[in-house]
Amino acid sequence: MPPGYIVILLMVPVFSQGCCVGNFQKKRTDGTHRGVCTSPRTDHLSVGLEQDIMQRYYRAVEGEIFMMPCFKCVNRIMEVVWSRTGEGREDGNEQSPFVCGRNVLAEAKHSGKYTSLTCGSNLSFHLQVVERSSLKCFQPEENSKSLFLGQGGAITCPGLNCSDNTDVRWYKGNKTVCEKRDCCVENGWLRLCRVRRQDTGVFFCDRQVNEQGVKWTFRRSVDVRAVPPTATFSQRDPPEIRHPDGSRTEKVELGQNHTLQCEIYFPFEMKFLPKVLWYVNYGGNTKNTTLLDLEKPECEEVEPQGFKVKQRAIIKEVRLQDLDNTYTCIASNTVGNSSVTIKLEKKIKVKLPLLVGYPIVALLLVAGLGIVLHGKWLELQLIYRSRFQHGKHDRDVKVYDVFLSYVWSPTSAVVEGPLTPSSPSRPENDAEACSSSMDPLNCEESEATQRPLEVLLPKVLEDQWGYRLCLLERDMLPGGAYTNDVVLAVQRSQMLICLLSADYLSNSNAVFELESGVQALLQNSSLKLLLIWTSRASASLVQPEPPLPILVQRALKVLPSLDWTSGKPGRATSDFWKTLRKRLPDRRVQLVH
Repeated sequence: MPPGYIVILLMVPVFSQGCCVGNFQKKRTDGTHRGVCTSPRTDHLSVGLEQDIMQRYYRAVEGEIFMMPCFKCVNRIMEVVWSRTGEGREDGNEQSPFVCGRNVLAEAKHSGKYTSLTCGSNLSFHLQVVERSSLKCFQPEENSKSLFLGQGGAITCPGLNCSDNTDVRWYKGNKTVCEKRDCCVENGWLRLCRVRRQDTGVFFCDRQVNEQGVKWTFRRSVDVRAVPPTATFSQRDPPEIRHPDGSRTEKVELGQNHTLQCEIYFPFEMKFLPKVLWYVNYGGNTKNTTLLDLEKPECEEVEPQGFKVKQRAIIKEVRLQDLDNTYTCIASNTVGNSSVTIKLEKKIKVKLPLLVGYPIVALLLVAGLGIVLHGKWLELQLIYRSRFQHGKHDRDVKVYDVFLSYVWSPTSAVVEGPLTPSSPSRPENDAEACSSSMDPLNCEESEATQRPLEVLLPKVLEDQWGYRLCLLERDMLPGGAYTNDVVLAVQRSQMLICLLSADYLSNSNAVFELESGVQALLQNSSLKLLLIWTSRASASLVQPEPPLPILVQRALKVLPSLDWTSGKPGRATSDFWKTLRKRLPDRRVQLVH
């Protein structure tokens, strides 16, 4: 071996270790750290915060990470919060404040003046973000560095080779790098005596630049990654495709988009340049191959030493002819490549089985029916009992055929006074009651059609049709309890007829008689109940005070009813009497002598 090579090999360890040999410390009179290797036991200078100064000028490169500076605040250390002020704010909109030590991706819009919110407006700095193209010499590789764990390492400040100023300060976070570890700054290079896993991250270096009498602090960033020392000498392998784990078929829907995804593990490389592509082979022909449109890949560093990359390609609309194509994912690095193929298969839409669908529909119908029955249960009871259950549970002794409930209208009081007991004589049968029992007006004078119904109806029911009526003002003994008399009379009657009008609904006693009949109908289905409206239109306009009971309001909507047309003799009146006769009880009560 030539002597020159021996000299070079002997010098390499000295240059690589630099100022870290012996772990010594030397201090310069100006307080900077050039060619000084510091020790954790002797470094007492708090350099994470700048010295007291009212205003500074900073410069950053667009697209690089910039750390907001930290100053001492009125001779005391405290957290400084910066706010954008003055010229440079876009549209005058306030921006979110920046805490000192915060990392920001520098953009042109960040240029401007920043004032402290916590230390007063006298503490400020100017930030100028320059374009990369404006730099004299720009080398992208200087912004990233890989260091080996457990060994010494050196980091250069980007652009240092283009400047004659080697006075550089290094930071990680808002602390100087050499504050609590073995390291030194030599000719602008940061030399770490021993690389640790915590060194992975962004380092910042500050250089002073004088331009036109202004002293600028040029802050650059370096992305450092600590890697195992075996990464360089380990066995180098091609990328490994982990998803899909092999060639397979994927189900797709025609007319819909479909995403092809490939997940690849790349072994560690000092210059990591992954390449993942998706190709389509039309009709399975390997010679007819086209590169698919790709999304931006996702890259993630994984332990122990490698990277995981996801690459997607989207088929915007799956067509029938796409089912014959073959899709290939190819991943490659400096060692080799790997690939998988995917075929598409039409997905068969599975309809909801009828055995599952029918029970669900039936359950919904039952639930809906239950809700309706719960809300309308009272009305349903009244409809059923008033129309279908009359006489099936008639075990009580009945005294009256009909309980007639009414109130005297002003016209009826003038036409005829209170009713008196009718003649005790009764016809033996219906044929003898009147020559035309179905039309009682044939047995009366023509003026009878003008009589109010509360006057005319008792005469027809008792005198012509032979029914035994219960009239409170005639048949109830004075001095008794009104409510008890009404309830007892309703229970002893086969049927309750209520002559409804505006006056009736406004009369509390009459409403109580109707309510008693509804209660009896709900409790004893042997009672029949019929409503006869003498003036339905006027009654609908009345708002009784107090309002009708809820039970009465709901019963008025569903109980059987007839409409009386006063003063209109003819077919309409004849139909009324025929319908009324059909609604009356089939059997009359027998008088006990």
